[in-house]
Amino acid sequence: MPTALVAGATRGIGLGFVKALLQRDWNLYASYRQPDSLGGLEELASRHPGQLHPIALDLTDEAGIRATVAQIEEQLLEPLELAVCCVGVLHKGDRGPEKSLAQLSGDWFEHSMAVNALGPLMLLKHLHPLLVHHTSSQFAVISARVGSISENQLGGWYSYRASKAALNMLMKTAAIEMSRRFPHLQLLCLHPGTTATELSAPFSARVPPEKLFSVDRTVRQLLQVLEEARGGPSGRFLSWDGSELPW
Repeated sequence: MPTALVAGATRGIGLGFVKALLQRDWNLYASYRQPDSLGGLEELASRHPGQLHPIALDLTDEAGIRATVAQIEEQLLEPLELAVCCVGVLHKGDRGPEKSLAQLSGDWFEHSMAVNALGPLMLLKHLHPLLVHHTSSQFAVISARVGSISENQLGGWYSYRASKAALNMLMKTAAIEMSRRFPHLQLLCLHPGTTATELSAPFSARVPPEKLFSVDRTVRQLLQVLEEARGGPSGRFLSWDGSELPW
């Protein structure tokens, strides 16, 4: 039974990945940040005992990441084949995304960077020793098209754009290092398209219905992208339709 980790698995795209991979008979580790945020993950775990393993993981706490990875390592029966990091923040209450420079807040910018960019990199730092035991493993992060510098025509969203651009750079840099040491480990940045989740809800009213994807559709498309990308070059920025996006 193939084994995967889904980080940020309590809602939205992360929970969608959990449901889809369970249907495909994967063994899953699925992370939550706080016990009171388990949501649908708890109910799924009760229906899939021994197959779905909820684990606590806060990507802003490196010591906690290290401890969680050690916990996974102790339980692994097969090499870890796939890790998908769906953790991300765009807004919280009245914080973010900034429409103008006047709205920029240093502490919110730092928080966005910690969650969206540094957190996934720290997860890769501690998790990759488990991934490299598989002959063809993947580490994928949910990025965003707005992180593309060359495609930025509208401005705004300072913290989110910068943190996703930083995430892309960090993954590209790590992919170069990993390709020298572990050429069978593939790193990918994925743009899911606009998906009907809590993250996008305040900004999706003007999105044409045909461009607003359900979570199920987004996950199905991204799993196809991952499958088609397997064995290809590492360090790419891929859209939901498999096309390569400019940095």
